[in-house]
Amino acid sequence: MSSRDKRKTKQEFTPDLIQLADLAKALSHPGRIRILQILAERSSCICGDIVERMPFSQSTVSQHLKELKRVGLIKGEIDGPRTCYCLDNETLNRAQAGFLLLFAGFGCCGLKGKDHELEQVQRNRET
Repeated sequence: MSSRDKRKTKQEFTPDLIQLADLAKALSHPGRIRILQILAERSSCICGDIVERMPFSQSTVSQHLKELKRVGLIKGEIDGPRTCYCLDNETLNRAQAGFLLLFAGFGCCGLKGKDHELEQVQRNRET
């Protein structure tokens, strides 16, 4: 696909849909999902011990952290020679809402009885 075709295709999608696809791409590796789980286990930021809990080298973990940070799922702050990472709850909430609305639109996926959550998500998106 040429770059012109890619630009044309991107223009056919809403910014919300493009962002949701970008988040899905970032979540497509189990290592990145595990990093999010590790960060969620703590109520504070983590400095340096993520690598010790992953089956990857430092450089591989760094690349996964970079991708999660790029899409805004995590934040990173420099603390001396280290970078401390924590979840970005605002982006996580938007991602959750986007995926919930997406799957609710499919009419499957066990979302019956979730009308209250869907209504709340839609209200939040309108404000």
